[in-house]
Amino acid sequence: MHPMLNIAVRAARKAGNLIAKFYETPDAVEASQKGDNDFVTNVDREAEHLIIEVIRKAYPQHTIISEECGELVGEDSDVQWIIDPLDGTTNFIKRLPHFCVSIAVRVKGRTEVAVVYDPMRNELFTSTRGQGAQLNGYRLRGSNSKDLSGTILATGFPFKLKQHSATYINIVGKLFTQCADFRRTGSAALDLAYVASARVDGFFEIGLKPWDFAAGELLVRESGGIVTDFVGDHNSYVSGNVVAGNPRVVKALLSTIRDELSDALKR
Repeated sequence: MHPMLNIAVRAARKAGNLIAKFYETPDAVEASQKGDNDFVTNVDREAEHLIIEVIRKAYPQHTIISEECGELVGEDSDVQWIIDPLDGTTNFIKRLPHFCVSIAVRVKGRTEVAVVYDPMRNELFTSTRGQGAQLNGYRLRGSNSKDLSGTILATGFPFKLKQHSATYINIVGKLFTQCADFRRTGSAALDLAYVASARVDGFFEIGLKPWDFAAGELLVRESGGIVTDFVGDHNSYVSGNVVAGNPRVVKALLSTIRDELSDALKR
């Protein structure tokens, strides 16, 4: 196992155990609003603290970028750990058992290691660049759909960017006539892990942050899929717009999405 993957798995499991424990004691969860429709809990912060502690112990010189504490610049800025300690906070607050810990390691701008851990199902999705993607140690292969016919697509509403709601609804409407159905689960990291494991055939979302999709992106790529922005480029880290699936599904998604894009979403 890649040594950094080993540390990422250890950190994810430790945080996941904490999250699962808090899930059983909802009275101990303290939630607050940090932005428009954007929530944080004491559990996010405690899980983040645990993850950073594990990483710092093994790699004190690395840089860490995390959802709650921002960027912790280390001596080695070439290596970045990108963390979402609890992706699906709203689900967690509502006690809807679908959320995860997401950890990715990027070296000189390339994602090398990825972990997405669902503590409620004890499902550990892992990947190392060039080594494939696994779920609890078993090799993953993405969907083999040849077009959108019969596909299940995962997505997320742009709930923090409601200025895009009309465009988004138009895109969903056009895609719905071509695919079988949609799933909207509340965790982009798990959506991408599910693309990698062929539980869903494709995924798209507006305005994600790097910690939402950095790990999931590598899982998709290493299971035979591709990840692009809305115009088919590799600019998702800047735009936050993400499309994922096997090459044929992504091509079909892009051709439908492209016709509906506002200028603001073509970047």
